[in-house]
Amino acid sequence: MELKRVVVTGIGALTAIGNNADEYWNGLVNGVSGAAPITRFDASSFKTQFACELKNFDVGDFIDRKTQRKMDPFTQYAMVAADEAIKDAGLSIENQDPDRIGVIWASGIGGIQTFQDEVQNFVEGDGTPRFNPFFIPKMIADIASGHISMKHGFRGPNYSTVSACASSTNAIIDAFNYIRLGKADAFVTGGSEAAVIEAGIGGFNALKALSTRNDSPETASRPFDRDREGFVLGEGAGGLILEELEHAKARGAKIYAEVAGGGMSADAHHITAPHPEGLGALNVMRSTLADAYLNPEDVDYINVHGTSTPLGDIAETKAIQAVFKDHAYNLNISSTKSMTGHLLGAAGAIEAIASIFSVFHNVVPPTINHFTDDPELDSKLNFTFNEAQERVVNTALSNTFGFGGHNASILVKKYVG
Repeated sequence: MELKRVVVTGIGALTAIGNNADEYWNGLVNGVSGAAPITRFDASSFKTQFACELKNFDVGDFIDRKTQRKMDPFTQYAMVAADEAIKDAGLSIENQDPDRIGVIWASGIGGIQTFQDEVQNFVEGDGTPRFNPFFIPKMIADIASGHISMKHGFRGPNYSTVSACASSTNAIIDAFNYIRLGKADAFVTGGSEAAVIEAGIGGFNALKALSTRNDSPETASRPFDRDREGFVLGEGAGGLILEELEHAKARGAKIYAEVAGGGMSADAHHITAPHPEGLGALNVMRSTLADAYLNPEDVDYINVHGTSTPLGDIAETKAIQAVFKDHAYNLNISSTKSMTGHLLGAAGAIEAIASIFSVFHNVVPPTINHFTDDPELDSKLNFTFNEAQERVVNTALSNTFGFGGHNASILVKKYVG
């Protein structure tokens, strides 16, 4: 069968460096760090006392108090980003078939704030099992997609994908596949995460996964730097409207880029560590290129997973060099996690947005906080250190890799009618 073409017609973002898509992109291009001391709780006893929290954000500006009480913060963030993307795309059920518009929304963890609060209230209580009637509906990871569909009347396929830090890239790939197979006209897709809480920081500290550079939070996320020592936890959401090309053209929609392909793989190696030779990353990039019918030489920019961990950055770089060979030296590579922190299940969504904007604006956002070259990394590679670079970006690849060995990548390219 002939596959349909899929384009991006709406974008929404909520991050530590911007509370909407335009602010987020401006923050990326200007190399703004979103890391700062934690304000949500007293973190003074934690090994890590900083994170990439949302700033100057009041959910009451978007969601009424009664509705807020039925939602964990990860769902609130999802609603804000999804609503922005839907508005940006001008997508509604008026003059559209609501049965052919779906929602696939990801979260790696879901309602961890709700879970923590309810368990703490029970333990600190008198032993009587008093739980909020919304405890379970607020906590489950699929509830964000349900709320989005109910608000907007979208009755197409509706579910959540969960694959740790690859979750929202998986969601985008699923939406892409439904549309190109002709099973839907459009999807709201993306992901959200709200894990900057005691359990989130404490849990990742126990894994020794987080940076502990408390004396300089803004420089703590330093992918590909010799002195990197862990990631910075972030929060927020990214939303996209994916749409079948002819459907988008028929309603006069703005088109940011075309989704060219997606791929998935598994490391089958370790619960948290990457394959030392980047085998899973290598396989997912090759399968994504094949799915898009593109060659390595067609790619201009890779938005890498690049978490700022000692093992992960090396493994991903090895994989890039194995896949792209000599062309690796013509690529721009950057990790926008150096600015946003790591949004876990929402990372793929906001990094897909960075890749789409890079294609749309012909600008590659930087990897900030580079101070010292790592002798284990090839210094001839262009990691776009510290400053954005202007160049023609026809095609961009976005990588996401998750605990459990889950890998997912997507390719986006300039829309050509």
